[in-house]
Amino acid sequence: MSKPFKPSVSLTDNDVTAQSVYLNRRQLLKTMGFLGASTLLAPSASASIWPWSDDKPHAKRTALSYSQPSQYQLADTKTPEQKVVSYNNFYEFGTSKDAPVENASTFKTNPWTLKIDGLVNKPIELDHDALTQRFPLEERIYRLRCVEAWSMVVPWIGFELASLLKLAEPLSSAKYVAFETLYDPEEMPGQKNRFVGGGIAYPYVEGLRLDEAMHPLTLMSVGLYGKTLPPQNGAPIRLVVPWKYGFKSIKSIVRIRLTNKQPPTTWNRLAANEYGFYANVNPKVAHPRWSQASERRITTGGLLAKNRIPTQMFNGYSEVASLYKDMNLTRFY
Repeated sequence: MSKPFKPSVSLTDNDVTAQSVYLNRRQLLKTMGFLGASTLLAPSASASIWPWSDDKPHAKRTALSYSQPSQYQLADTKTPEQKVVSYNNFYEFGTSKDAPVENASTFKTNPWTLKIDGLVNKPIELDHDALTQRFPLEERIYRLRCVEAWSMVVPWIGFELASLLKLAEPLSSAKYVAFETLYDPEEMPGQKNRFVGGGIAYPYVEGLRLDEAMHPLTLMSVGLYGKTLPPQNGAPIRLVVPWKYGFKSIKSIVRIRLTNKQPPTTWNRLAANEYGFYANVNPKVAHPRWSQASERRITTGGLLAKNRIPTQMFNGYSEVASLYKDMNLTRFY
């Protein structure tokens, strides 16, 4: 019997943090003419508080049944959940951090269909209920590092992407995995209005190499903090790749396609010199407009809480280093 996978990063519930800060990436959209100055200034104007109020509408969430593998769990007190669910990057619902929680409360996630096709022996379609019932669910506490140089730690609930891909039986010719977000301009105002959505070409698309997708750390998340995902966090199912910058963890996925060619990805297509295909967390490779050597860890304080910490290579998940042996990570950023 093989030994159980044990991550190199041990995180306690004291590390479990919440939402976030930083306007750097949106400056790119501003220079392209998609964001007004007033939009950029809005979040910082109230930076001492979190944009959450109990009188705002909340999408209904359901409690999930899941195991808590010891290698991912320690029983310390969690940081308040509302920080994770109220301050998000999800441009389909607007480019400001508080736009998703404001605009996604009525987003319909049931019925839902997730299709797995392409270079596979057995194409699969999962309906809404299968997303939480087809595979045993686990809670995993992962670090999340945004390319904007903030970070948090979230107790995700989900299953390994490898389990889903093995069910579809990838062909030997498959080399990459392409992901696609729902395209529904009536439900997602950022897709309907190019100024609301930052001028991004929708639907949002992402991709991984097949060996990255099959790694035990790569998670399909259907929940956080014990309940199903709220819409602003990518309901009903999203990708979580903890050693990569957060924009790789595509939300509200409707299609997973195996292919023999490197698939296009949304931010790489928008600005290839700033957002590479691999997007591995790397403190030695600066973004063209800011350093990646450190990050602001979002904890229990306000948006301007200092909490500055050094960034770790691969976000601290050193067990993935073998995936990139002999690669020039400055070139393949």
